Amino acid sequence: MPSNPPSPPVSPWWTPAAHADRRPALLARNRIEAALRGYLAGEEFVMVDPPGLQRSPGNETHLHAFATTAIGNDGVGQTRYLHTSPEFSMKKLLAAGEQRIASFGHVWRNRERGPLHHPEFTMLEWYRAGEPYDAVIADCVRMIGLAAQTTGARALRYRDRAADPFAEPERLSVVEAFVRYAGIDLLATMDDDGATDGDALAAQMRTVGIAVPADTTWSYLFSRMLVELVEPKLGNGRVTILDRYPSAEAALARRTADDKRVAERFEIYACGVELANGFGELTDAAEQRRRFAAEMDEKQRIYGERYPVDEDFLAALAIMPEASGVALGFDRLVMLATGASRIDQVMWVPVAE
Repeated sequence: MPSNPPSPPVSPWWTPAAHADRRPALLARNRIEAALRGYLAGEEFVMVDPPGLQRSPGNETHLHAFATTAIGNDGVGQTRYLHTSPEFSMKKLLAAGEQRIASFGHVWRNRERGPLHHPEFTMLEWYRAGEPYDAVIADCVRMIGLAAQTTGARALRYRDRAADPFAEPERLSVVEAFVRYAGIDLLATMDDDGATDGDALAAQMRTVGIAVPADTTWSYLFSRMLVELVEPKLGNGRVTILDRYPSAEAALARRTADDKRVAERFEIYACGVELANGFGELTDAAEQRRRFAAEMDEKQRIYGERYPVDEDFLAALAIMPEASGVALGFDRLVMLATGASRIDQVMWVPVAE
């Protein structure tokens, strides 16, 4: 007798009862999106629509892309990637002469799935030409408050943590945060040009009683302490602006005018959750090429792969004006404004596992 075909997998989000539970947060998502679009329109941003398919998905060590093959009319295939951010396309538009642009769209990141991560998610990214990165930091703070105002939330919430979205944010440099929460002096592990010393960082960790893993590269040690010791302490009670990242951890940001060891990169946290990542944008094409090469060498060492460099992007960077820009994880903002415990609870249709 022929065997019965296997039953299709049950996807709980589409059952009527499950959808009824999810629907209030999904409708809140739509209202928040409308409110943020209204804010951007009031600030005279032009909404743009970058393509998801790119020659390069980005050149950061720990960002992983989905690859596909684009086949032309001649039958020849070329590798293309779903972008991890619309950044390259948007900076080309700045080079073309746009001044204030924003994009509300989907991005894709491989090797990422969990309560705060999804392989496909919605990113709000925007740029201000000729304006300092304090301007986009201010945008972020206003949008966070606007999201809470839209849902009627008096506090942003994630699990057992809360943050007042209307309170004056805390602003803390990465160096200050490591001293406060890990007992580590990062500046003592860098030379005057920002070159890092993994052995010096490992020695400090041992001195303050932090276990040192087998991989003692500076970047790995930094990232591990940031995730385990620093990030959980950020954005509790009020929003935290984590500012002035080490230059070694800011591949797309320009260095600060007063200290080459740190760069104009910031992240914004609420309830221990990273919501946004922004920069005073690097516009030196030769320096950007060197940083991309270093990032891809490290990616090759750790993961055994590398992504191509978008030469068109580097050519555009050479004529791009000074600018500031930021990417905000829209789904995470909706989570915190609705009190959801998982990112897929605020997505209309989650990606099947």
